[in-house]
Amino acid sequence: MSDLNEVGQKDNWICWLCDREVDQDLSVNHDLGPSVDSYGAIRVKKGADYVERLAHRQCNTMKGKISPAVPWSKDIFVVDPSPIFETVERLRKKGGREIIARCPDLNDGEQASSWLLDRLSRLEPNLKFETSLNPGGGQYVLTLRLA
Repeated sequence: MSDLNEVGQKDNWICWLCDREVDQDLSVNHDLGPSVDSYGAIRVKKGADYVERLAHRQCNTMKGKISPAVPWSKDIFVVDPSPIFETVERLRKKGGREIIARCPDLNDGEQASSWLLDRLSRLEPNLKFETSLNPGGGQYVLTLRLA
């Protein structure tokens, strides 16, 4: 396991799960304190590498109990958003593409697309994603796939 400070600096002291700042001065026993998450360690047995990522202790603990919840930004307007973490996991395993949200207009779709690609660059820095917006039924469908 890497040093907590090394992992924190690499991730700019941002929790990879909730995308909020981690206070490096808090105790590692505090719910919002820093912890190192060995994301992907389960796949090591299959020959894949794992990545050590910074997480709040609470986010890291909850990830062990339930699937991680990676929240959509409250600043963008999407309808019927898919769970980000689960969608990324399915794309990693099976490839293809998935509809991830619907947007009322093109501007909302472009904002959602930009935000999602930025968020995924921090959530999964080793994977590259592409989005597409397709009109239909008076709205725009936001689709995600691996690049």
